[in-house]
Amino acid sequence: MDWKIEFRELRPLLHLLLPLCFHWIAEEMTVSVLVDVVTNALCPGQTTCSQAIYINGLQQTVVGIFKMLVLPLLGQLADEYGRKPLLLVTVSTTIIPFTLLALNQSKESVYAYYALRTVSYIISQGSIFCIAVAYVADVVNVSKRAAVFSWITGLFSASHVLGNVLARFLPEKYIFVVSIALLIFCPVYMQLFLVETVEPKPPRVHSSSCLTKIMKVAHARYESMRDAAAIVISSPTLGGISLVSFFYELSMSGISSVLLYYLKAVFGFDKNQFSEILMMVGIGSILSQIVLLPIINPLVGEKVILCLALLASIAYALLYGLAWAPWVPYLSASFGVIYVLVKPATYAIISRSASSTNQGKAQGFIAGVQAIASLLSPLAMSPLTTWFLSSNAPFDCKGFSIIVASICLMISLGCACMLKPEEWSGLESKEDLESPLLR
Repeated sequence: MDWKIEFRELRPLLHLLLPLCFHWIAEEMTVSVLVDVVTNALCPGQTTCSQAIYINGLQQTVVGIFKMLVLPLLGQLADEYGRKPLLLVTVSTTIIPFTLLALNQSKESVYAYYALRTVSYIISQGSIFCIAVAYVADVVNVSKRAAVFSWITGLFSASHVLGNVLARFLPEKYIFVVSIALLIFCPVYMQLFLVETVEPKPPRVHSSSCLTKIMKVAHARYESMRDAAAIVISSPTLGGISLVSFFYELSMSGISSVLLYYLKAVFGFDKNQFSEILMMVGIGSILSQIVLLPIINPLVGEKVILCLALLASIAYALLYGLAWAPWVPYLSASFGVIYVLVKPATYAIISRSASSTNQGKAQGFIAGVQAIASLLSPLAMSPLTTWFLSSNAPFDCKGFSIIVASICLMISLGCACMLKPEEWSGLESKEDLESPLLR
């Protein structure tokens, strides 16, 4: 592999990736400590907290409902009005919820945090990656996008490792303070240095009434949404990857919403064990995404990588669900080194199958499909997990809900095996293959 070429592809993305890395570090360093903060506030003195499990499930459901509309909308707006303003909005939404917890960690503050964080998730969860991937498609040649997507998700994993290192060694009282400082840095840096890659539509001056303007905007959004749906439905590859993404997200979002509470209830894990598991996975993920995928992708293609990653995710879920000793979650987490390749492989397949002017629409629409899955999963996972963690469980299998979730991963693998990746025929001209930032 010509590593100079790969670094050349990443060079125009420096001002995108640097603030995003700080943003991901800031969010990740709060994950492990949030479990203790929420449990102590809602269920003081207890290791099992059904309220925390249900409120996480409720949050995920509400977020999923609104993300179905918001994610495709943000993708369309990024295509029409530019990537930079949308990125500035999405990376700024986390500041206020974390500031609230930094000031007060009472029961009332935790409820207020969940309300504000729900709004933040609706705007930012998934959309940051969606818009960032569209930005990459603007500046990177189509033949090298899979490798660059993998580098970006590798940096995402590296950010998670750094975030967990900070969570592991920083005193708890400083975690939210440091996180907020990093979160404020991100939009400030983007505003100063990020270069826009899309020529925004010129504003139109109309003398019509406010109601007429609202109706016109709503109609334009509806037409754009319908166009995005038509783009995906008309392509066998985009339609197939939508099914893969739906069942994958249905399973993994459900597992992630209950996993830490499940481990705390069954094995008594605290923030130190959570940070150790997340760091272990993160370090391996960096190597698999930054080194392994760019090497093997030209040899086997995105479809094979996707199928292998989905197979690893099935092993990940089954081992967690059947965990019989405290060391088993560490073994299960090791499969995360492979299943993290699902995301870059998916982004690459979508990017190849959509035109240069429809990157945001295609990525946003499929992100909306994933949002539907994240809406549905907690409806089953939260009550099922709570039931099997309680003394009223019909049989002794505390991770039964995670085993059920693995069935969705098997369906996703079946859909992936039937994919026939295509490349959009319009990406043949030099203007489409090369970004202005690279010329």
